[in-house]
Amino acid sequence: MPPAPQPSKPDTVPDPDSAVPRVYSAPALEKAIDIIELLAREPSGLTVSDIANRLSRSISELFRVIVVLDRRGWLNKDPASDRYRVTYKLLETAHRATPAQELTHVAAPLMHALAATAMQSCHLVVRNDTSGLIVLRQESPGPTGFAVRLGTSIALATNCSGHVLLAFMDAEVRTAILDETTDAATRASLDTHLAAIRDGGHERSTSNRMAGVSDMSCPIFGYDGHVVAALTIPFLEVIDETPHISADEALVALKRTATAISQALGWSDPQTAPITPSLSVAAPGRRKRTISLQTED
Repeated sequence: MPPAPQPSKPDTVPDPDSAVPRVYSAPALEKAIDIIELLAREPSGLTVSDIANRLSRSISELFRVIVVLDRRGWLNKDPASDRYRVTYKLLETAHRATPAQELTHVAAPLMHALAATAMQSCHLVVRNDTSGLIVLRQESPGPTGFAVRLGTSIALATNCSGHVLLAFMDAEVRTAILDETTDAATRASLDTHLAAIRDGGHERSTSNRMAGVSDMSCPIFGYDGHVVAALTIPFLEVIDETPHISADEALVALKRTATAISQALGWSDPQTAPITPSLSVAAPGRRKRTISLQTED
């Protein structure tokens, strides 16, 4: 008779004196995360067999996990092609769990007004680990325009919005990100460029992705004075008779909007904030000289 299977041991708290940290396993959860991360890189979607091939797993291993993710709204299946895609559920959940929810709530109406003034699209970028993430966008109200896709990830070291985030973040965080994402030569030239952005208060450069587009970006600060986002206009030059404002005028409007969003988040510019009066103590008055009169006996 074969021996009875032994019950699996429950996970225990790791021994703090042990040199080897305990590794916990949750196979179904790891499969779900692998699927979501894979499909996040495939905007056109993948079939179940494609997913299984890419992850080097069998269809039977993944099928139930995919069905549950679909039922819970994390994935969406195209009935015509049987391809699964990620939904905005991940972005929506992240907004609710992070300061991005308050940020986008405050920024949305002001960005709408900015787009109407500049007749250009604009978008909001936050730091996501060592990259940037577009969490909100407002398209141009005009007949033509250029806009980036919501949820797009950008490289901080090679992007206008990323430069603004790097320039104004804490030096220790910036150093850690650049050490991980750039080489020594790039780092040396970038440090000088980021210092110039801090001095000027904004970044303005030719797009490294699209011809005819000039990117301009300004920082948005939270109540604690730390940079929380970059507000960016990918400025598309108008060459016909359509009413428009110049790039310089758009930059002025961009700066004004970034300041308004920052102030709505509780930030105040230390250069324009009223000086807190200090307690003043009146100086002691001069002692009067006492003259004593002596009489002779």
